[in-house]
Amino acid sequence: MKKRNLSLVLAAVIAMGSISGCSGQTSAKEVDLNSMTKDEILAEARKEGRVDSVGMPDTWANWVGTWNDLKTEYNLDHTDTDMSSAEEISLFESEKKNATKDIGDVGQAFGPIAEEKGVTLKYKTSYWDSIPDWAKDDDGDWIIGYYGTMTMMTNKKIVKEAPKSFEDLLKGDYKVAVGDVAAANQAQFAVLAAAIAMGGDESNVEPGLEYFRKIAEQGRLDMGEFSMARIEKGEVGVAFLWDYNALGYRDQFLKNNPDADFEIHVPAEGSIQSGYCTILNKYSQRPHAAAMAREYILSDQGQINLAKGYARPVRDVELPQEVKEKMLPDEQYANSRMIQDQSAWDETTKKIGGMWQEEVISYAK
Repeated sequence: MKKRNLSLVLAAVIAMGSISGCSGQTSAKEVDLNSMTKDEILAEARKEGRVDSVGMPDTWANWVGTWNDLKTEYNLDHTDTDMSSAEEISLFESEKKNATKDIGDVGQAFGPIAEEKGVTLKYKTSYWDSIPDWAKDDDGDWIIGYYGTMTMMTNKKIVKEAPKSFEDLLKGDYKVAVGDVAAANQAQFAVLAAAIAMGGDESNVEPGLEYFRKIAEQGRLDMGEFSMARIEKGEVGVAFLWDYNALGYRDQFLKNNPDADFEIHVPAEGSIQSGYCTILNKYSQRPHAAAMAREYILSDQGQINLAKGYARPVRDVELPQEVKEKMLPDEQYANSRMIQDQSAWDETTKKIGGMWQEEVISYAK
């Protein structure tokens, strides 16, 4: 899925100067959404009749639940084109007044970049006061809707005792899949999770690299394609995945094979969390429909929809018992944290691929 390959693109987005030469243009339909009431926005959204998204596919974090609700509640039709965060921002910027898309979902680091590139439309939503300060821009250029935590997904058919910590993992004799650290956002965060657990941070991932070098020296680092199919087939014992991916995969595996047995744990020593935020296209031809989509995403039901897809809602909403039961226990997240130094992490991601190749892959047996 292209949406998940978000790494090593921060520099590419920043360098998109050739696309932004006419950034002074504005859409004929650009509006001040923050000056409008919810009812006024809804009335206009109904006239627009649809909202088209990028990077918000049905199968990711149960977006389909929200799209279905928007059709039922507001009669808004919808289509999505899946793409990476960098591609979303580039599309908004290149199409400008000829915009075909209205809203996107980008990695946490990309919200400020989209704002800097001048492609965002401000809208705070009626839930503004219940959204944590760390999860929103001051004017609503971007708002985080959900977040995930790095976990270890274990195939119990291969690994009798599922590791619950990095220390446990180091003692195993099975293959460990991290993914392509040079190209995959998820894999980079796996390294950061290990670094944090071992005393490092966003500017110092050496402890994480050293940890995985030990796995490589043991001959246990999986060098094959990091894919759902290989995990399901049992070609690896443990895979590093965002919790919502791991839980969703587990459900799918059980549907395909009732005898499948997978266990998921947040590493006990510590782990990293990261969110995704909505950006409304400044040049959207349907700005009110885009605003209503964000409004619904931040609503109680919208947050519950995301939780049904195993994402952790950004607002403190009461989840139905059946949804709670499918999530990992809250106590597993005790030592997890969000990015604390985004600028340092941005710099690290520019070089982490080369560091991984030199300090980990070169030691693989």
